[in-house]
Amino acid sequence: MASSVNGRHPRGRSKDPIVITEAEESLPDQLRKRQIRYALMMGLRVVCLLAAVVVFAAQPPLAPLWVALCIAGMVFLPWMAVLIANDRPPKKASQLRNRWHGHPAPERAITSGQSSDEVLSGEIVDPEQTRHDR
Repeated sequence: MASSVNGRHPRGRSKDPIVITEAEESLPDQLRKRQIRYALMMGLRVVCLLAAVVVFAAQPPLAPLWVALCIAGMVFLPWMAVLIANDRPPKKASQLRNRWHGHPAPERAITSGQSSDEVLSGEIVDPEQTRHDR
């Protein structure tokens, strides 16, 4: 049996089993939550439209400012709703560990294999000549 490094199996899997509370939410559940957020934001857009109509009809003080704010909400809410609906949940901190703290076992990391003294040798082959030789 292969030895483990830093509490991990040789293939990079942890010895510890995955705890159900750490498991990611299922894709259908994620989709459902995104759909609900999208529908709520589109509902808020309808509220902005109705508020703009009411403010325009009532003509309170600063009516043009309120109408402009409602129109801005009607324009920017769909854009934000699409961005939020297409976004996935953030990764857990443990999944980002390698980006911030480097490789978990640097002695096992694959290197490029290049050294400053290595010289490559070979010959240049003319592609035209290779075609004619066939």
